[in-house]
Amino acid sequence: MSQAVEVNFDAIVGPTHNYAGLSYGNVASQKSKNTIANPRLAALEGLAKMKFLADLGIPQAVLPPPLRPDIATLRCLGYTGSDAAVLQAAGKDDPTLLAAVSSASSMWAANAATVSPSADTADGLVHFSPANLLCQLHRSLEPEATAAALRAIFADEGAFEHHRPLPCHARFADEGAANHTRLCADYGSPGLEVFVYGKQVSPPSPIAPKVFPARQTAEASRAVARRHQISPDRSLFIRQCPDAIDAGVFHNDVAAVGNQNVLLCHDRAFHHQEQVIEDLRNAFERVARQPLHLIQVPSDELTLAEAVETYLFNSQIVTMPDGTMALIAPSESRDHPRARAVIDQRILAADTPIKGVHFLDVRQSMRNGGGPACLRLRVVLTQAELERAHRGVFLTPELYDRLVAWVNRRYRDELRPEDLADAALLDESRAALDELTQILDLPSLYDFQHG
Repeated sequence: MSQAVEVNFDAIVGPTHNYAGLSYGNVASQKSKNTIANPRLAALEGLAKMKFLADLGIPQAVLPPPLRPDIATLRCLGYTGSDAAVLQAAGKDDPTLLAAVSSASSMWAANAATVSPSADTADGLVHFSPANLLCQLHRSLEPEATAAALRAIFADEGAFEHHRPLPCHARFADEGAANHTRLCADYGSPGLEVFVYGKQVSPPSPIAPKVFPARQTAEASRAVARRHQISPDRSLFIRQCPDAIDAGVFHNDVAAVGNQNVLLCHDRAFHHQEQVIEDLRNAFERVARQPLHLIQVPSDELTLAEAVETYLFNSQIVTMPDGTMALIAPSESRDHPRARAVIDQRILAADTPIKGVHFLDVRQSMRNGGGPACLRLRVVLTQAELERAHRGVFLTPELYDRLVAWVNRRYRDELRPEDLADAALLDESRAALDELTQILDLPSLYDFQHG
């Protein structure tokens, strides 16, 4: 066993953060559609969350956002002329398309990729699979930029293995780590990788939601496990509860979250949940050689609708330097009486390593349906692997101060839907990201920097 830590890689919110309501099945996103956004506040909220965790002693790093608006995609779709002409024409012809190529949805880094640490893989490398995110147009434009960023940060081929996104076909719809949880005795020991899916394509299954589409397929989850060389006895594949998807649990991390030997979940997170819990307990004890601390919240204490409203289960569970755990929860779960009662009476009162709770304000993200856990990609690294990763993205007090100053200088404090057709926004975004690559010491990360 090697000593290892879990690093939270939070995505920096991009300059085009807006509320276009593009994510069907995401209740909060639909409710906020076409309201005024504040990109500067959103980015500062995200950075404040990162700093808070870093100050707790939790390893923290950042992921750079892709360039938006995505002019290359609009040109691929037949729009011609200057960048300004392309934006104006797209805004006039198809405002929803313009919103899609302008989305800052990469801020929810839990969907960026699935990551398996070296303790779990047969070749002893850390494996990265960028998610294809093909179920939503705006998110399907992210994988290439995600892959480029991950390759730049984890460039050492002797420690890191990078895969291409899965084929862009409905059979292999992959939403990344939002449907993946790793349970383990400690970060450096082999773990149980839990893959959660909403549908099975072949053979087709009649088990399906009735209102909103399931996004993750069983075929995608199994393909990621195979390519990451995860042993079958260290992986578990579980179906989401269809009723949860219909309630707005578009990703499993809206109904369940795990960390090391703790799993917190709603009692309707999984299909045939009683059997799933038994399978989880048995598989975890076989791999970790210790019992699983399960905190299951009954529907009569918190309904699925309330879980979606408060994003209680989209909290992060983090391991503190002293070995205890803490819940990093959105302020909405503090302000909701029933969610707060669950935290106080069921989570903190349970005989588990979770001994404290911290409430954070990420309201700009929450209005688009993303809580604390949505904002981070978890990467377990040994000390040797940490030393091989690009150090310029790891959050320090100095980097935090530079990023805050950069946001305050480069970001707008108000963005309306019609502003997306403004060519000045594209110029501002290019200038901002060009400076960001200098701050993070990641030169030439973007295509526009190569010309």
